[in-house]
Amino acid sequence: MPELPEVETIVLDLKEKIIGKTIKDVWTDTPNIIKKPKNFSLFKKEIIGRRIEKIFRKGKNIVFVLSGNYFLLTHLKMTGHFLFGKWTFNEKRWVSQKEGPLNDPMNLFIRVVFFFEDGFMLSLSDLRKFAKMELSKEEPDFRLLGPDIFEISFDNFFEKIKNQKGKIKQVLMNQELVSGIGNIYADEILWKSKIHPFKKADSLSKEEIKLIFKFSQEILKLSLKLKGDSMSDYRRVDGSKGEFQKEHKVYRRTGKNCFACKEKIERIKIGGRSAHFCPNCQIL
Repeated sequence: MPELPEVETIVLDLKEKIIGKTIKDVWTDTPNIIKKPKNFSLFKKEIIGRRIEKIFRKGKNIVFVLSGNYFLLTHLKMTGHFLFGKWTFNEKRWVSQKEGPLNDPMNLFIRVVFFFEDGFMLSLSDLRKFAKMELSKEEPDFRLLGPDIFEISFDNFFEKIKNQKGKIKQVLMNQELVSGIGNIYADEILWKSKIHPFKKADSLSKEEIKLIFKFSQEILKLSLKLKGDSMSDYRRVDGSKGEFQKEHKVYRRTGKNCFACKEKIERIKIGGRSAHFCPNCQIL
């Protein structure tokens, strides 16, 4: 799932490509992605002719501010990512008009296409079809979404974490507390902090929480510099890969040697998800 660095990278790329462009048409073969309005024909009618005036991120959400005071809220969910270019519909699928990263197999699951007046297109590729879009004249309500790690002081972070009853990995991934951290970065942050993912948040010392805060910022900044993590299906707007996957210390390294102590990395289940950790460095 795209997390803060991936979504922020997409937003920064999109700002360079599509601000000021006007939507001429829209296509989809997966109308269930459009959650509001429910009727795709109405969605199409309302969005055609609108100019993209602003794009911003909140947590893992992307918001397109359109002319006429419209807002297009997008959540990429598990496997969604935006692509910018030109495609031709050929033999039941969209094909990039030029060779290059857009032809990466992970960029071929095109579900929604926005056509601009200048001939360029914005596409949503989504292998699992879980992404969602909502078009509304009301600005999205993010009151239940927590601040991200760059919007909060350590003191506020400490207050949010110290009394939580759950396992620390699940607490870090709770978007109502702190937004933007998901499976990959929670594993990497906890390895760097030498804290077991099953450790209860309310049992952590202030120094341990300070380490989590510090390495949350450091690791997410590094991933932003490297344009996100493309271990799985995430790609940048031009179709290319990010490079944070080259920095993994535990995520998807089951059975490999820990970089700190050479113990074998283990994988356990936690709330239906996986957690990767070193049993020597991260003692419960």
